[in-house]
Order: sequence, then structure tokens, then C-alpha cells
Amino acid sequence: MRKALITGITGQDGSYLAEFLLDKGYDVHGTIRRSSVDFRERIAHLEGKPHFHLHYADLGDSMSILGVIGKVRPDEIYNLAAQSHVQVSFDSPEFTADVDAVGVLRILESVRQLGLTETCRIYQASTSELFGKVEEVPQNENTPFHPYSPYAVAKQYGFWIVKEYREAYGMYCCSGILFNHESERRGETFVTRKITLAAARISQGLQDCLFLGNMDSLRDWGYAKDYVECMWLILQQEKPEDFVIATGVQHSVREFTQLAFRHAGIELEFKGKGLDEVGVVKTINSAISHQPSAIKPGDVVVRVSPDFYRPTDVVNLWGDPTKAKAKLKWNPNKTSFEELVKIMVESDIAKVAAEGAAAKVRTNLAEYLEKGIVK
Repeated sequence: MRKALITGITGQDGSYLAEFLLDKGYDVHGTIRRSSVDFRERIAHLEGKPHFHLHYADLGDSMSILGVIGKVRPDEIYNLAAQSHVQVSFDSPEFTADVDAVGVLRILESVRQLGLTETCRIYQASTSELFGKVEEVPQNENTPFHPYSPYAVAKQYGFWIVKEYREAYGMYCCSGILFNHESERRGETFVTRKITLAAARISQGLQDCLFLGNMDSLRDWGYAKDYVECMWLILQQEKPEDFVIATGVQHSVREFTQLAFRHAGIELEFKGKGLDEVGVVKTINSAISHQPSAIKPGDVVVRVSPDFYRPTDVVNLWGDPTKAKAKLKWNPNKTSFEELVKIMVESDIAKVAAEGAAAKVRTNLAEYLEKGIVK
């Protein structure tokens, strides 16, 4: 039984990868950070399974990384842990650099010092943000990097230190340059999940308006559940190589927003430009919208806010998955953009409905207690 160690196992990608590897018959180990708040909801259904194990470790602490790798002695390491929010990296650049850049070095050096260079293969989660202020479209493995945020700069160090250890020490380590990949497990502060949650809440009368940044930003969006298969395929090749993982299809934030609201039963019409752009309700599909009386045609439900513009903004990311398709035999369009958005919206509609029902129960209980109906 092969052993895999996943850093960042509690995240979107980590939870899907853990499921994927368990189905492949792996003994799966994951690292989590000690915290007063529990963030295990994405992997709660896996805890207790005989081949699923969790260890405390932190990419900012080399001794904890060395300790867990030495204890597990994995055949494969998937480094998915990171401070992965671009906007946050402008607010916390030093923390981002320590985790996303030096954290990669700590893993590589631990494997080398433990004498596992011949037996352990390492996957590094890289990012399309490396291309940043893009110099060609679409972007492939030979496109020059131009990082445009503290997050991207830190990730560029991670990419190059992996390449250095591969060439200097003959280690099997490689990077997957993944373009934007989303899912119903995406964190709620990321723009795609922010949009789908808002569409669900507005359709149920629980939110008035969604505020966004640059509506013209273009992204290559895929389904995270499909992308973790590529991570595994990258480590199964005879020779270590870096791969761009993308769908090869590009859409704007505006398109994502319009499609998300449509799946929630609200047809939008966009008016104006720049900071004055608004999304106006054109029609309402009462068969889909759960509270059609909460909104009406003509209502403004999407606005642009300068608060969500970045100091330097990446506006045109579009991946070329030709190499991955040819060498990994991977299908980048297994889940279409339209299917992805539908999956996310339907999940959030169910989530919001459940939260609303629970809140109603709590309110009724409080009223009953106040009136002395129940004790």
C-alpha cells in the first residue's frame, strides 16, 4: 500500500485529493495546524476510516515538517498548503512569503535530510498567478512569468526551488501550474463562491446586493474535483516534469455572475461601465427562485466597489492544457464551465435553505421560551 502525505488536506483541493487517493487504495496522511477553531468540515466524513490519518504540522515550522515526514516516510507528498488568497497577500506579504515560498523549501530539505530522495515523489501546487501581467495568451509551460502580487512572487520562489532540487539532487519533484479551479467546497471569500452564495441568498430574500471588483477580469475556470486527478497523474510519469493544468476556455467575472444568477432563477442585465456598472434584475423564473416575491424586475442586485480592486490586478489568465492532454491523457473539459457554475449554485441554494430553516427553528424556540410554552 502506497503512502501519501497531503499538506493542506482540510482545503478544497486537499479534501478532494484525499478522497481520490483513498479510492486508489492509498494510505492517506494529512497535516493540519493547531487552532482554537476547527476547520475540518471538508474532511469530517473521512475521519475514522482505517487508512486516513491526521498529523499536526505547520509549513512555517521546519521541525514539525521534518518530524511528520520522518514518521510517515511517504511515497508521495502533495504540498497543497498555502496562504492562497491573492488579496490577503497584499495585507500579509511576510506571512505569505514564509508559508508559500520558504514552506516549500522546508519540505524539500526535509525529504533530502531524511534520505528519501530516491523513494519519495513531491508535487508542488503552483498557480497561474505566476503569469500575472501576462506576456502572451494563452499561457503554457514556456510562457515567461510576470508575477503581479506578493502571493504570485512567493509561489514563483516555490516553483524555482522545486526545479533547483530536481536538477541539483536528482529528486522527483515537480509543479502543477493550476489555473483557477473551483467547487462547492471553495472558501467563501473567493470570488466564485462569493458570487454563488450571493445568488442563492438573494434568490431566497436573505441578501439585497452583491458587491464585486473588476467585472472584466478573465479567468480559465475548471472543477477542482477534476484537477486533483491531474496532480496524481503528474507524479505517475517516468520523469518529473512541470505541467500547466487548465481547461483552455476563458470567461469573465461578469459571465460567471450572470450564469450563477440564472441558475438561481434570476436573469440579469448589466448596465454602465467600470465603477458605475450594475447588475439589474431583468426577469425572475419563479419555478427556480425560492422567494420570487423578495425581488422584482428593475432591482439592482450587483454593484461594483473600489474596495475589491487590487493594487496590481491580473486581468487575463487563459491556460493551454495541450501538454497535459498529450502526456497525461487528461480530459480538461470533463466538467464544463456551465456545469461547474450549476453545481456550485445548487449546493449553495441547499446550504442557504438549510441555514434559513435552522434559524427559523432557533427563533421559534426563543419565542416559545419567552412565552413559557416550553421550559
